[in-house]
Amino acid sequence: MSKERARRRAVREAEAARERVIRERRLAHRARRRALARRVTPTLRRGRTGRLPRHSRGERAAIVVLTGAAILLIWSLVDDLALRLALVALLLLVLPAIVVIALDRRT
Repeated sequence: MSKERARRRAVREAEAARERVIRERRLAHRARRRALARRVTPTLRRGRTGRLPRHSRGERAAIVVLTGAAILLIWSLVDDLALRLALVALLLLVLPAIVVIALDRRT
């Protein structure tokens, strides 16, 4: 009877060891895959690298809303399609300068 129990215990221990090896391999494979994914994916920079953020969320929202309003005004007040497109293109080209002039914090 004791030989039978010893044999069953040995079988159980061998099965547990086999499962442990499989689990360790799986964990090592998962760790390697995560490390590879971490190396491949670019890191996200949160915010700007400078001391202060350039524009707050409200300022950015105001820029977008006012630009949209200006485009709507251009489309509603100007009849010629070519002139509309030219004015919208001009607005988008000049917009960075307007933002710097209006929201510059250095002064």
